[in-house]
Amino acid sequence: MKKQKTAIVPTRDENFPEWYQQVVKASDFAEHSPVRGCMVIKPWGYAVWENIQRVLDRKFKDLGHENAYFPLFIPLSYFQKEAKHVEGFAKECAVVTHHRLEPGKDGDLVPAGELEEPLVVRPTSEMVIGEMFSKWIESYRDLPLKINQWANVVRWEMRTRLFLRTAEFLWQEGHTAHATKEEADSHARLMLRVYADFAADYLAMPLIQGEKSEAERFPGADVTYCIEAMMQDGKALQAGTSHFLGQNFSKAADIVYTTKEGKEEFAWTTSWGVTTRFIGAMIMMHGDDDGMVLPPRIASSHIVIVPVVHDEEAKEAIEGYVDSLAGALRQITYFGAPLSVRIDSRDIRGGEKNWEWIKKGVPIRIEVGKRELEADTLFVKKRIRSPKEAEKIPRETFLSTVCDQLDEIHTHMYNKNEQFLQEHLVKIDSKEAFYEFFSSGKPGFVLSHFAGDTQVEEEIKKDLSVTVRCIPHHLDDGEGTCPFTGKPSQKRLVFAKAY
Repeated sequence: MKKQKTAIVPTRDENFPEWYQQVVKASDFAEHSPVRGCMVIKPWGYAVWENIQRVLDRKFKDLGHENAYFPLFIPLSYFQKEAKHVEGFAKECAVVTHHRLEPGKDGDLVPAGELEEPLVVRPTSEMVIGEMFSKWIESYRDLPLKINQWANVVRWEMRTRLFLRTAEFLWQEGHTAHATKEEADSHARLMLRVYADFAADYLAMPLIQGEKSEAERFPGADVTYCIEAMMQDGKALQAGTSHFLGQNFSKAADIVYTTKEGKEEFAWTTSWGVTTRFIGAMIMMHGDDDGMVLPPRIASSHIVIVPVVHDEEAKEAIEGYVDSLAGALRQITYFGAPLSVRIDSRDIRGGEKNWEWIKKGVPIRIEVGKRELEADTLFVKKRIRSPKEAEKIPRETFLSTVCDQLDEIHTHMYNKNEQFLQEHLVKIDSKEAFYEFFSSGKPGFVLSHFAGDTQVEEEIKKDLSVTVRCIPHHLDDGEGTCPFTGKPSQKRLVFAKAY
C-alpha cells in the first residue's frame, strides 16, 4: 500500500517527540530564541495564551481573587527561609550577583558592581509574596486574602522543549491566606477543579485529578493537588497544580493574624498555577500528522475565509461578499467573545493557503468563489475532517448555526480524547506485569495499588523512568495489596512515564 503523504514529517507513529517539534514549527506557534533554553512565542501561539488568560482571569476574579504584581528578583535571604522550598528549587535557580557591566582588558563587557546580597530570578514567588502578606495581614478581618499574578518565571532547565520545559516560561500564580486549615485546603481543591473544568470546557482535554505522592510534592507544601493529561503516545503531562501549603510559609515569613478572641495565629496558605505548558499539552493531545488541531473555544481564530478569484471581473464582487460575511460573523458572540475571523487575500496559490491553515489548526475554513457568490453558499471545511472533505452551506444557515458547529467540533475532540484515555488506563496487580508493561514501550497509564514506600517509588523511577503521577480522586476501586511490598494499600495510584 502506498504511504499516505502528510504535512508533518515524521509522523506521530514514526517519532512522536520530533513530530511534536515539527508541529510547533509548522503551526507557527513558537521557535527557539537566541538564548539557549528560551523560546519566542509567535502571534498565532500567543493568541492562544491570551485566550487562556482571558478565560481564567475572569474565573479567578469571579471567585474573589485580585491581580497584583510582585518583583522578578527575590533576595536570597527571603528565598532560603523555608528549607524544603529552597532545597527543591536550588538546582534550577538563576542568580544575579552584579548590577552593571564595564569594559574589560580587551574591550569586552564584564560584570562589575557585586551586589551585597545575591538576587534569585523568581522560580516561583511564595517567599516574596509571603513577605508582603506578613505586612498586609493583621487580623481575621483581613482574611481570606486572595491574590493572583500573571508573570514569567525562570527555572534553569538543562533539557528543554518548546512549551513543555523551557528556562523561562509564562504562567499565573495564585496565592491565598486563610484563617483555618479546612478553608485553605478547600480552596486549594477548588482551584484544581477550576483548572480541570477549564481544560475540559475550553481545551477539550480530559484529565485525571488527584494528589501528588510525598516524593513528587511541591517543595514546602503539605499537599499538592494536580491534573494529569495523557498525550497521544501514552505519556503523562502535568497540566497544572494547586498546593495546600499549611502553615509552612506563614511561619517562615511570619504571616500572623489576630483572631476574634485576640490570640495570634499563623495563617494557612495556598498557591496554584498553570503555565504555557497548557499549550504544549494541547498540541500533543490534539495535533495530527497534518499539524495542529485547535479547540474552537480557545483558538487563535475560529474561522478563516479564503476568496477564490479565477475571474478578475468577479474579484470586486467576491471580495465585497467576503467582507460582508466576515463582518456578520464578527457580530456573533461565542463563549464570551466575538468570533475571530480572518480573511486570507494573499496573492499565493490556493493550495498553499489551504495547507497553511490546516497546519495552523484553524477550526473552520471557508472558500468563496464565483459559484458560491452566485448561489449565496459557502464552501466549508472543518479541521477535524479530511483535508479534502467539504460541504456547501447556505450563507444564512451557516450564520445561524456556526456556534453549534464549533461546539460540535469541541465535543468531537473531547470525546475522542476521553475514549483514548479510558482505553489506555490499565489495571495491573503484579510487579512482573508492571515492569513488563513499561519495559515493552506500551502506551498508557497503569493503575496499581501502592503502599507509599518512598524507597520503592525511587527504585521504580530509576529502573523504568516511571513516576507516581497522582493519587486519583475519582478512580478508586477499594483496598488491595501493594505488588511491590505485599503491604496493604488503600487505593490504586496512577503510574506513567511523563514529559
